[in-house]
Amino acid sequence: MAGFTTVQSIGAAPDRRLREEIMRGRIVGPRIMTSLGSFADTMASPDQIRRYVRAMVAAGAEVVKVYASKSSREGGAQTLSDVTVQAACDEARRAGVRTWVHAHAASAVRAAALAGCTAVTHGTQVTDTELGLMAARGTYFEPNIGLVVQNYVENKPRFLGIRTFDEDGFRRMEASLPLAVAAFRRSLQYPGLKVIMGTDATAGAHGQNAREIIYRVKEGGQAPMDAIRAATSLNAEALRLGDSVGAIATGLQADLIAVEGNPLTDIDALRKVVFVMRAGKVYKNMIKP
Repeated sequence: MAGFTTVQSIGAAPDRRLREEIMRGRIVGPRIMTSLGSFADTMASPDQIRRYVRAMVAAGAEVVKVYASKSSREGGAQTLSDVTVQAACDEARRAGVRTWVHAHAASAVRAAALAGCTAVTHGTQVTDTELGLMAARGTYFEPNIGLVVQNYVENKPRFLGIRTFDEDGFRRMEASLPLAVAAFRRSLQYPGLKVIMGTDATAGAHGQNAREIIYRVKEGGQAPMDAIRAATSLNAEALRLGDSVGAIATGLQADLIAVEGNPLTDIDALRKVVFVMRAGKVYKNMIKP
């Protein structure tokens, strides 16, 4: 209802049943592509991560999520070896699925790009070297600057005390935001770098996805149409769905939304969704005749 007809969830096991119920029409929702889980075992061998990839694909995952660095709350240092990252992305390619790599450290981003992984998310500590490498290797770059940290801060009492969500973790997370914005701004300077839109949305953020696009325009300096393309046609390409969604064209599924206002002159209009159609079926229509 917020105007997103397809989402990628990275990801937990319950996603599978939710995905199926939506596909069967029993629950109203967007298409869901999911990793069904994530890999973060820093002691794992390349063979172990290969087995993990095969198991997740067999369970129905369309994408493999790999944690190649610590979270921003822990400083973001690389955690998986380059060889392990290489094994994960190689095994995923063999299985015909994509890989999404959580990486804050420049070295982790570099490892993912060199391994031919599909996408890198976050990248708060990237340098021009890694941005250029991703552009050259065709790695999709998904920085998250407009919702995830803001949502944690806005809901701090709900997260405080869970795992690394302590006062120091919140301090580090907030300190990482200017770095993320700076990395995003630099990424826009690289022709050919595929900067896609993702939120890293978690509890409390669902339905607010457009905040990421709005922030990219207002604070990140991205042109409105480029920001919209990142969330539509470029995202569809990254999800390998470009032949069915992400654009308005003959032969594609009829996924259409309408907003009140013109987002090219007022990007906040993206939060005023008045019409939602997914696969030709209208789910929301508040358009006045």
